[in-house]
Amino acid sequence: MSVKKKGLPLHTRIFVGLLAGTALGLAGKAAFGGDAWLVWFAANIANPLGQVFLRLVFMAVVPLVVAALALGVSEIGEVGRVGRVGVRTLLLTLAFSSIAVLIGVGAVNLFKPGVGLSPEVREKLTASLQSQTVQTTLENAAKKKTVVQTLVEIIPKNPLSDAVGAFDGGLIPLMFFSLMTGLSMSLVGPEKAGPLKAVLESLLAVTLKIIELAMGLAPYGVAGLMFSVAATAGVEALKMLLGYFLLVMAALALHLVVVYSAALAVIARLSPLRFFQDISEVMMTAFATSSSNVTLPVSLKAAVENLKLPRDISNFVLTIGATANQNGTALYEGVTVLFLAQFFGVDLTLGQQFTVVVMSVLAGVGTAGVPGGSLPLIAVVLQSVGVPGEGIGIILGVDRILDMSRTVLNVTGDLTIAACVSALEKEEK
Repeated sequence: MSVKKKGLPLHTRIFVGLLAGTALGLAGKAAFGGDAWLVWFAANIANPLGQVFLRLVFMAVVPLVVAALALGVSEIGEVGRVGRVGVRTLLLTLAFSSIAVLIGVGAVNLFKPGVGLSPEVREKLTASLQSQTVQTTLENAAKKKTVVQTLVEIIPKNPLSDAVGAFDGGLIPLMFFSLMTGLSMSLVGPEKAGPLKAVLESLLAVTLKIIELAMGLAPYGVAGLMFSVAATAGVEALKMLLGYFLLVMAALALHLVVVYSAALAVIARLSPLRFFQDISEVMMTAFATSSSNVTLPVSLKAAVENLKLPRDISNFVLTIGATANQNGTALYEGVTVLFLAQFFGVDLTLGQQFTVVVMSVLAGVGTAGVPGGSLPLIAVVLQSVGVPGEGIGIILGVDRILDMSRTVLNVTGDLTIAACVSALEKEEK
């Protein structure tokens, strides 16, 4: 028997923390300017509140990457072995995810929402968020490597060593190891891979519970981090945060309206307007719950009853898509990483931006379909290109609304792929 928790929902408390921390920080800056005691308070009292929350999230990164990415890739591998339906689902998933990330990365490069913070304010802000992790990350980012060396080092010599040094540059090799593990699991078959899959599923469940517990501290962490940002950077940083929020929403809307509509019209031979009307209940459920997994039963019902898609194809595509097809999450992660890179003055090369694209697509595959499931993987991508992982605290206050919005894109993408695959299969008959 479960007991329903009383009080304000978590996302409301996070938003209250955002407002309280921001208001107090702005008030402190307006009243005392750059007084030494305010800087000290931001760095030694307010920021550590956020660091406790962030460290709990970072603590879950390594096991989450290994379990979620291996399981996600193993499921995609099994999809590919099913035959024509599986291959088409896989190709459309990768195509939509890649387009989504490219839209996000292109939008950030075009509008540059994180550019404009003065060097003096950025230096103070970085100092207020300073930790050994940030320092090590920035030092690693300064080390130049050739393209060949970077490509070769993607393959780990010792995955355990890379796991131990994950935040010192070992995250990409660890993701490669997880990818190969998942692919190999699908190749050896369910009988031999079953025990390992069960262990990874258990590890993923426990890791997600850690994140859930950590999210309980999010309101206080957000308040502390936003106090530090507002007291240090003032309105200047908040304007950038608003620009980032609006850019993500616009990019999500562009992918939904343009890319999905084009696929529906050209491949599925369906009216996009009628399609969106038929799945309106699914989209509202996704927005309200922020969970692809929770929305799955509603998606299955709409696919068969409203869209009149074959039940076998719908069940197959939508069940896989709830985990493996996270278009909105991939787009969001690409925008977030580049925005925070601009915010902290980390100049990413084309090669590093390509890394962001690839890792965001992979992270979309390995992201759990639950609220907050993308945060640790955003930290993974941030660290890989030399952006302080602590930067996710800056965007955490607006993450809930963005989480709800990108979940809509995720589940709509699942249904779009199901419609396209169904139409292609019909043409084969």
